[in-house]
Amino acid sequence: MAGSSSFAALSCLVAVALLAATAAPAAGETETHLRVFWHDVVSGGPNVSTVVQVAEGPSSNASATGFGSVVVIDDPLTEGPNLTSRLLGRAQGMYVSAGKDSLSLMMAMNFVFVDGAYNGSSLAILGANPAERRVREMAVVGGTGAFRFAHGYCEARTQWIDTRTGDATVEYNLYVRHDD
Repeated sequence: MAGSSSFAALSCLVAVALLAATAAPAAGETETHLRVFWHDVVSGGPNVSTVVQVAEGPSSNASATGFGSVVVIDDPLTEGPNLTSRLLGRAQGMYVSAGKDSLSLMMAMNFVFVDGAYNGSSLAILGANPAERRVREMAVVGGTGAFRFAHGYCEARTQWIDTRTGDATVEYNLYVRHDD
């Protein structure tokens, strides 16, 4: 009996230590919260659109989800929800319609900051974006400049979408740990 209670006590101490280690940034690490608005402009024409479809599967057009479509983006990231808000950066990368039966995108993009405190820095985002959910979570897998050795996650919430054109505004809240 004494052995099992000692094991239980030791297990509790290890669990508490692990929780404490993951709850706070490590020494020499900073935690940053950023909020930006991502504007996917599909309908603007050749000089205004920030989205270009570069590939599709044989059945993409017949699919309700566009399954197999590959889109390259250079979307504005603004301080507020209006496209005319202060430009903080660009979301450069791609998304793939990866959901056969639901609208789920695989996102691979860099948030490249061009103004403000993080000018010249970037964050790399990768993950599934089940677009029909109210809140989607993706991984922050790296960064440059002020965000060197970044890791964390972001939450995406659609603020506005025009289902006819595909234009959308999405709020991204990023929670990132990185070197000081």
